[in-house]
Amino acid sequence: MTNESNLERHFFNDPSSWLQSFWKFSRPHTVIGTTLSVFALYFIAIALNPLPLNVNTIVPLITAWLACFNGNIYIVGLNQLQDVSIDQINKPSLPVASGEFSYRQGQWIVGTTGVLALIIAWFSNPWLLFTIGVSLIIGTAYSLPPIRLKRFPFFAALCIFTVRGVIVNLGLFLHFRESLTQEQIIPPAIWALTVFILVFTIAIAIFKDVPDLEGDKKYNITTFTLLLGKSAIFNITRGIISVCYLGVILASFLWLPDVNPIFVGMTHGGLLLVLWWRSQKVDLDNKTLIAEFYQFIWKLFYLEYLLFPVACFLA
Repeated sequence: MTNESNLERHFFNDPSSWLQSFWKFSRPHTVIGTTLSVFALYFIAIALNPLPLNVNTIVPLITAWLACFNGNIYIVGLNQLQDVSIDQINKPSLPVASGEFSYRQGQWIVGTTGVLALIIAWFSNPWLLFTIGVSLIIGTAYSLPPIRLKRFPFFAALCIFTVRGVIVNLGLFLHFRESLTQEQIIPPAIWALTVFILVFTIAIAIFKDVPDLEGDKKYNITTFTLLLGKSAIFNITRGIISVCYLGVILASFLWLPDVNPIFVGMTHGGLLLVLWWRSQKVDLDNKTLIAEFYQFIWKLFYLEYLLFPVACFLA
């Protein structure tokens, strides 16, 4: 049997391997989602108030991305440090669970990224500091004992959709809006995007535990999956995402002057059909297929942050 200490990676001995482990430690699907949300909200702000791209208008984007990138790693890293035993069952390839990073290394990364996120936000804009500060507080309460809100399925889901759905969208948009135009007004398009992401994140929050059923059951982590069963969670998730797509299509025709309704209708209608076609292939007794569907949901989430800015530019 391989000794875990032999797997431990150090940056100065093998920087390439260390960076690969660091990328896994950052939970790439969350980093991609965070990055897309930062860029999408920036370009929506530009679409609603056309400005030339220069150093002064790009700096708010760079500082927001750096702060959010570090904050994202702090949150997901802290969760891995608290869940080593559970991850050895559910996600054994994660660096701390597999031994690629020692617990001490993980602590240094989490501490450093958390401090960097706050420092960057502090020197940038009050709204960015608000976004990062509240996100880190909620992320800490989610994972760290004695609060450890992830023990309770309702509060675990509340943490996720509060940060990704409300705090990130409204906080980052206000950061860009104030930095670029000195205004603090939230237009209807941003409220619509926030509601869409908020509801969509509920689907992600409740479905994320379906692939982890085995480990959560062993360590008495109560989740909606354990309470309601995989089939019910699967159908609820599919229904929530469907409501998101139908809702934003309806809103674009009736209440959103800052988006192109034809573009929204065609793209979101198409994605709704793809969702139902893709869901027919999921075998709930196959952990791999469940995990693939979970990643598919994240891809739909990413797409919204690509499509919505385009809809604003085409309005």
